[in-house]
Amino acid sequence: MTRRTERLNSLLKEVITEVIRKDVRNPKVSEFTTVTEVDISKDLHHAKVYISIIGNDEQRKGTVEALESAAGFIGVHASKKVVMHHFPTLTFRLDTSVDKQMKIDSLLKKIHEEEASRKNHE
Repeated sequence: MTRRTERLNSLLKEVITEVIRKDVRNPKVSEFTTVTEVDISKDLHHAKVYISIIGNDEQRKGTVEALESAAGFIGVHASKKVVMHHFPTLTFRLDTSVDKQMKIDSLLKKIHEEEASRKNHE
């Protein structure tokens, strides 16, 4: 990944976050939605927007669907804040890395608790 691509991803992440918070007024979009990463294609025509949502599966699904359907709207508003010849087409993906990390942390905690209880019984 080039420095330019990294800078663009970072800039798009900030701008898309701002547009989702200020301009998207869909009740299905959870207020606990965070843009975790933006991955723009080499030709700069497409960008995957990874989002993390605190909530149940239904809230997550609803938020992703609402953002997907508002992708054009979000793109138009974001393009006003970023100077690019062609603003990329946005697709939204659920970032599950936070969930995976929480699950790992939970498993590690259980392992440590089991180890501690075994030591106490020795």
